Amino acid sequence: MALRLSVSSSHGPASSPAISTCRPAACGRFPALLGGGVASQRRSLTVVSGPEKRAVIPVRSSGSDTATVGAEAEAVAVTGQVTEVNKDTFWPIVKSAGPKVVVLDMYTQWCGPCKVMAPKFQEMSEKDQDVVFLKLDCNQDNKSLAKELGIKVVPTFKILKDGKVVKEVTGAKLDELIQAIETVKSS
Repeated sequence: MALRLSVSSSHGPASSPAISTCRPAACGRFPALLGGGVASQRRSLTVVSGPEKRAVIPVRSSGSDTATVGAEAEAVAVTGQVTEVNKDTFWPIVKSAGPKVVVLDMYTQWCGPCKVMAPKFQEMSEKDQDVVFLKLDCNQDNKSLAKELGIKVVPTFKILKDGKVVKEVTGAKLDELIQAIETVKSS
């Protein structure tokens, strides 16, 4: 699979907080693409794999040999797979999904019904390319997001459209989940 990168820019101060740095040795020759010596320009890096865009990532160039990217750099969902998310990557992925339906599997490592649903959820992601499938381990690290999304039991499946939760299925109810996804897709 080929990966194509393109960079666009608009002049002005960069505002996204940096969480990771991409060095040329690991990520290619970004300084030439980012304008090298031009400091504090806002730019975005579009990551394209195959026929569709996967992510648009804000990039801040400091004029050095590094390009700094925000939290969105890690927030890429791949069609046909279940993508593991956390409190930092969930909302950027939902935002980047645009008009696509997003289904979030909220689970825990110790939950028996969650373990039963996991392979079925994976199979659904492989069959339905029009839906973004995500999973969130509702552990201590992600407690704030789980609370924000109003989880009470696991597994809980949240179905989002246009960045908003529109349906919820609780428990290991595969048929109900499939029906809920189809309902949201057709609305």
